[in-house]
Amino acid sequence: MRATIAVMSTTTDRLHLTGDDNADRYLIEEPLALLIGFALDQQVTVQKAFSGPYELRRRLGHLDAERIAAMDPAELDRVFRDRPALHRFPGSMASKVQELCRVVAERYGNDATRIWREATDGRDLRDRLMGLPGFGAMKVGGTLAILHMRLGVSPPGIAAVLPS
Repeated sequence: MRATIAVMSTTTDRLHLTGDDNADRYLIEEPLALLIGFALDQQVTVQKAFSGPYELRRRLGHLDAERIAAMDPAELDRVFRDRPALHRFPGSMASKVQELCRVVAERYGNDATRIWREATDGRDLRDRLMGLPGFGAMKVGGTLAILHMRLGVSPPGIAAVLPS
């Protein structure tokens, strides 16, 4: 059974970030897609970054953290570089996404929802997100805001760590 963000009684069936209904829905349906979108969200438009996970799944036939982490880095690099490239810096982003997937696979049992589902409180959730490769304070703040305000993730003390 695939874990989805939507299990958390969300009030939305998509995030309006890409301009493509399918890609926007995928950000809700596949928790790893949301994290990869945030990882890709630098030096490209929001639309490009958050449509990347949907296109990556199309190219790979899956969006499985364990399988992506185990890929030959040169093959993942090629997938990112295929036209149109998934990012302005495809090689660098392929490496970052692979490292993110490795952490999700190893630390969270290949289930991205465990990052927020098992967080004991808002600070723990913030710290878990900060522990993801490529996630600094701004990305963590954006991720926290979407998880809480749009997807209903509300561990105790979440208000204390949300961006103002």
